Amino acid sequence: MMEAFLASTALVALAEIGDKTMLLAIILAARLRAPWQILAGIFAATIANHALSALAGRELAGLVDAPWFRIAVALGFIAMALWTLVPDKFDDDDESVARRGGAFLTTLVAFFIVEIGDKTQIATIALGAQYQSVFAVAAGTTLGMMIANTPAVFFGEALIARISLKATRFAAAGLFLALGIWQLARATGLF
Repeated sequence: MMEAFLASTALVALAEIGDKTMLLAIILAARLRAPWQILAGIFAATIANHALSALAGRELAGLVDAPWFRIAVALGFIAMALWTLVPDKFDDDDESVARRGGAFLTTLVAFFIVEIGDKTQIATIALGAQYQSVFAVAAGTTLGMMIANTPAVFFGEALIARISLKATRFAAAGLFLALGIWQLARATGLF
C-alpha cells in the first residue's frame, strides 16, 4: 500500500508541473486572489476525480486480470511517458470558467472538468489497475496534485520563471517510462 501511495504521489507531482491544471491554478490565483479557497477547490475536485479514476482502474483490472491486460497497462504507462513530453497549453475557453461563482466553487468545477481525460487522470486509472488500492492511489495522486499546485497558487508566475518545465516534463516522462518498462517486464515474466 505504501508503494502505491508513494509511486502515485511522485508520478502525479512531476506530471502535473506545467500541465494545464497547473496553469489553471495560476490563472485562478491571479484573478480570484483567494488562495485557500482555490486550494480547497483543487483538493475537493482532485480527490473526487481521482478516487473515481482509481476505482475505475481497480475494477477494470479486477474484471480483466489477464497477462494481456497487464501488458496493456504497461504500454499505457509508456504511452503516458510520450504524452508527458508534449507541453500543455491553456485554452482560452477554460479561462471563462474562472468568471463564474465564488473561488471555491469555480475552482472545484473547473478542476474537475479540466482533469477529465487529462494525463494525470489516465495515470490514476492505470495506477488503480496496477496497485488495486483505491485509497492509496487516490490519496497519493491527490497529494501529488497538491504538491504541484500549492506553489503554483501562491507563487504562480515567479515559480514558472525559475523552474524548467521542459526538464520537469522529461523527469515525469522518465518516471512513466520506468514504471511502464517495469510493468512490462513483470507482465511478460522477465522480472
